Amino acid sequence: MSYEEKGTWVFLATTLGTFIGYVVVVVRRAGDGPLTEAPYVSTMLWALGIAIVAAMVVRIVVEMAAPSETYQIDVRDKDINRRGDYVAGLILSVGMVLPLGLTLAELDHFWIANAIYAVFVVSMSVGAIVKIVAYRRGW
Repeated sequence: MSYEEKGTWVFLATTLGTFIGYVVVVVRRAGDGPLTEAPYVSTMLWALGIAIVAAMVVRIVVEMAAPSETYQIDVRDKDINRRGDYVAGLILSVGMVLPLGLTLAELDHFWIANAIYAVFVVSMSVGAIVKIVAYRRGW
């Protein structure tokens, strides 16, 4: 497995893991009350920070456990990254219609912020999956 593919796997796992953790914490904080009244801002900021730090730490641990043969990015890596980022950008662009619609409908900030976060996670995850499929099946 190439260095770039390992990094993509780590990014996907940490992104999904922290988002799922975020949702669980917010739902628990809501308890029996309305979800919109759960304290979510600090939890979201912590989730974003944890995702960034976890991606770096897990990437280092994975590389120490199973070192890559080479760290040079070749043409194939660049093409795969470009295609995955293109798909992620498309999904992000189209997906942002959801938070825009929620804003225009004047819904609670809770729903708008969480929609933005969810669309970001979906777009980045799909982009990573596109990259992984390209590495596995060839492009």
